[in-house]
Amino acid sequence: QVQVEESGGGLVQAGGSLRLSCAASGRTFSTYAMAWSRQAPGKEREFVAGISRTGEMSYHAESVKGRFSISGDNAKNTLYLQMNSLRPEDTAVYSCAARSTGGSWSQLKGYNSWGQGTQDTVSS
Repeated sequence: QVQVEESGGGLVQAGGSLRLSCAASGRTFSTYAMAWSRQAPGKEREFVAGISRTGEMSYHAESVKGRFSISGDNAKNTLYLQMNSLRPEDTAVYSCAARSTGGSWSQLKGYNSWGQGTQDTVSS
């Protein structure tokens, strides 16, 4: 099993930037891909971005494409999400997750290791 823990959330004004980190531990060698998701108050959790373990493949949701960028550092077992041009509608709890098998990036049910999440608030 892989354990993941997020950090880097906070409060930022619209138009600002935040960088989230996700530290992975445990059986990280079994990881096939990792992803970021978010859940705003009163809304369902939604996929934000995913990346393969090798970093060769990545996928971003249309709502964040061009503003957010997912990356990873295998030497540090750390996943990142650089968020630029933030909007109030980006306010949510952001969570990272890992999966040990292939499948659709945006199918959150395919991810089997989840962190507690970090709150990001964007003020207008």
